[in-house]
Amino acid sequence: MPMDFVELERRCRAALTAQGGDAAHDLEHVRRVVRNAQELATTEGARLEVVLPAAWLHDCVTVPKDSPQRAQASRLAAAQAGQWLREWGWPADLLPDIAHAIEAHSFTAAITPRTLEAKVVQDADRLDALGAVGLARCLMLGGALGRPLYAVDDPFCERRAPDDSAASVDHFYTKLLKLEETMQTASGREEAGRRTKYLAGFLTELRRELGRPQKT
Repeated sequence: MPMDFVELERRCRAALTAQGGDAAHDLEHVRRVVRNAQELATTEGARLEVVLPAAWLHDCVTVPKDSPQRAQASRLAAAQAGQWLREWGWPADLLPDIAHAIEAHSFTAAITPRTLEAKVVQDADRLDALGAVGLARCLMLGGALGRPLYAVDDPFCERRAPDDSAASVDHFYTKLLKLEETMQTASGREEAGRRTKYLAGFLTELRRELGRPQKT
């Protein structure tokens, strides 16, 4: 029987709505990741029957960014996704690859993707941390956690190690500007490069507006 992606979407949206999320990991984030994943999978030749359920359910268990359990979030999500997909009758032989794709998507977990499908899902999620949407998500989450936009004494981490628990701009240096070099697929790298330039442009403008000339 062919994969019913329409029914998959309906079930996933209902489950995720009931589950809830946070400021940066809501249903719209998931929908954008699914769209990214579908585009990358089509370009790269990955199996949609693995990529789409993994993309829909990659954040089905949300652990707060400042929780000591954050590194376990993707493993918890993989377990929950497997339970739901078994209940929904998704082919059992696909579940291990779906679980691996979910586990490996996480930046914090630092799991190397072994399959093309896992590479696609990882890239799709990381693309949503870049560009205009990535910038907005970073600032929204920082605000929700009560973090200032930047550290007044050293906004651009020129004399100290970045600490994204202290300021939102620090997150650019701990993670966002590093994502381009972690991309696993050719099409993911190309799009990440474009979106990273957008983030770099924001930092350049912020530096100008704060009266902090670029160091040479």
